[in-house]
Amino acid sequence: MQDHYEVLGVSRDASQDQIKKAYRKLARQLHPDMNPSETEQERFKQVTHAYEVLSDETARANYDNGGANPFEGFGFGDIFSNFFGSGQRGPRNFSERGQDALLRVELSLAEVVFGVEKKIDIDTAVLCETCLGTTCRPGTSAKICDICQGSGSISRQVRSLLGNVMTSSPCNACRGYGQVIPDPCVDCRGQGRTRAARTIDLKIPGGVEHGLRLQLSGQGEVGFAGGPAGDIYVEVNVVADEHFERNGDDLEASLDIPLYDAVLGTVVKITTFDGEEDVEVKPGAQTGDVVTLKGKGIKHLRHNGRGDMQINLRVLTPTKVDSKERELFKKLSELRKGDKPQLAKRVSSSFGRGRRR
Repeated sequence: MQDHYEVLGVSRDASQDQIKKAYRKLARQLHPDMNPSETEQERFKQVTHAYEVLSDETARANYDNGGANPFEGFGFGDIFSNFFGSGQRGPRNFSERGQDALLRVELSLAEVVFGVEKKIDIDTAVLCETCLGTTCRPGTSAKICDICQGSGSISRQVRSLLGNVMTSSPCNACRGYGQVIPDPCVDCRGQGRTRAARTIDLKIPGGVEHGLRLQLSGQGEVGFAGGPAGDIYVEVNVVADEHFERNGDDLEASLDIPLYDAVLGTVVKITTFDGEEDVEVKPGAQTGDVVTLKGKGIKHLRHNGRGDMQINLRVLTPTKVDSKERELFKKLSELRKGDKPQLAKRVSSSFGRGRRR
């Protein structure tokens, strides 16, 4: 068992103010709201316990006279309770784990492609800076309940068919905790926590999907009496893009090309999330042909690299032509008299699919 003075880093003749300052400093560093590490949470419990003992003059005097109790935290009553189902409980800690919270964040498709860092403002429960989670007015502490004498329960003798039977129920005076707060902290009204606005730095990796929830452990509200903070879950909502659609980690878009460009071929510049890219339309392009831009899709969430960008070609047939254009099409038709409309042969493996280029 570690020495309480060593845990707080103070000398054995330290004043109450020195003990309080040492605890405040350590509590801010180690509290789960600031440091969710399991190791640091265990240290936080040790620091809090040491402060509870040394901040109470009577408990401190007993500690100084008897030294560290080798059976501290391990009551013989627990042994009898384990074997015989009875035994009195000692006072329980007031602290409880804080609740989890669900937040939603909207992302553009561009932010999904590469990942993004965002700042989220939340209003939540934080550790009370006045009592540091003890719920007591500074200089005071919790007291053993006078009604149940710290057991947290009231035993009563009840007559039954089997004779007189002892029953127990939670103490109404202390609500089963075995201790009461006679002088609550004014700033937090005995809650050990207060409401405050704070900002969370959220790093969202590329490749997240719509509806995915990211967990921020220990970033939620601080629990009652300075208990461990809950978690925050951030749900991703991806806003539809005007031009691109997601298909796995690939991006898909459609490119409308005039009939003459489809016949003669051309190079078209399009705006992507990486900037301008060239799309080569080869002569004789057909509606449904696909041009692939390698590595221009979405970042893979669980491994390196990116998906591709698939550009689906759509050949536009003019719906209105002037007299001069009509004459040109007539001449073209005469030159290609061998081209006649006919039913295409059905091939099951490629039916309804365009060519990839």
